[in-house]
Amino acid sequence: MREAFQHRTGAFGPEDPWFEARSRAFWDDALTTQGLAARATRARDDAGEPALLAIRYERAHRGLFLAQEVDDRGARLRDLWSGAELFVHHLDEAQAVAFEHAEGAIDGRVIATPKAELYVLPGAFHHAPDALEPLLRVVEAARHRKMETGAVLDALLRMEMVFRSSSRVKAGFAYRVESLAVRA
Repeated sequence: MREAFQHRTGAFGPEDPWFEARSRAFWDDALTTQGLAARATRARDDAGEPALLAIRYERAHRGLFLAQEVDDRGARLRDLWSGAELFVHHLDEAQAVAFEHAEGAIDGRVIATPKAELYVLPGAFHHAPDALEPLLRVVEAARHRKMETGAVLDALLRMEMVFRSSSRVKAGFAYRVESLAVRA
């Protein structure tokens, strides 16, 4: 699963300063996109609540969010890709602080609870604030090309890797429409 994630989004290892953030994003991907939650549920003999939880993970909404109107209860997120606006509750204090200080786009997955409350999974990945303008140009081009959500957001993670891995690369060079190519 990690290999598949890295193939789509860029390779990383424990020596990289972005290892923790990328690892959390990988686990969100494994649980949702790659179906780990569903596989784990099928491995259990009983059904019921665990099966419902797996369905919630499979149906998680992946988006490219801007955090707005953050308070102690949660944040209103505007999805730059789909246009959806969602009010999400904070999972914990660390997430509350992250949303309060988020200046750039956030690649995250939103999941609903049985009480219809929305939460962002802990692997939400924060793009740098200075990448927002070129990132928006890439998103617009991807929308024009009618690309799928996962392909676009995975491409943005690859672009972010280029941006972070070289101190001399500017956001406008790393986040480019030409880098939208889907990996086979």
